[in-house]
Amino acid sequence: MTQTASTEDLKKLIREVPDFPKPGIIFYDITTLLKHPEGLRRTVDGLAAQLQGTEIDTVVGIEARGFIFAPALAYHLGAGFVPVRKPRKLPAERASITYELEYGQDTLEIHRDAIGDGHRVVIADDLLATGGTAKAVVDLVEGLGGKVVGLVFVIELEFLKGRQKLHGYDVRSLIKYQS
Repeated sequence: MTQTASTEDLKKLIREVPDFPKPGIIFYDITTLLKHPEGLRRTVDGLAAQLQGTEIDTVVGIEARGFIFAPALAYHLGAGFVPVRKPRKLPAERASITYELEYGQDTLEIHRDAIGDGHRVVIADDLLATGGTAKAVVDLVEGLGGKVVGLVFVIELEFLKGRQKLHGYDVRSLIKYQS
């Protein structure tokens, strides 16, 4: 099966929910993909294939849905897994970053000892939309001395132009939506 056919097959497993969380928005619900054993397997395999040949020490997963894919990807690649969490969820010394959202701010945290100088890091999440969250995680990783060697996403909403915030980084996604 070709990569295009495979991507289209995965896209068919994603439920499109109109007017959620507000009118005019289409929510791409991955729970229908996750419950499908072959779809889940092909998603993780597809993410891993995009990183083939890349030296990786750590896969960083972004709370919450990044936690679904990042550990499986780390296992597949023989790398470690590090979570990036919302405030007050991590017990040891943390580094944090506050960043702008469309309507307000958000904060993310990582353990200070999770990433060392020169660690080769891949950031994994379910969705690339505006790129703000992913860029904040890039800044956290680099602030701890890590080198971001790639970012991978299951879904990319190309019309929101999130890649622009990640200019200069290797950004990959399995499934793309133009609108």
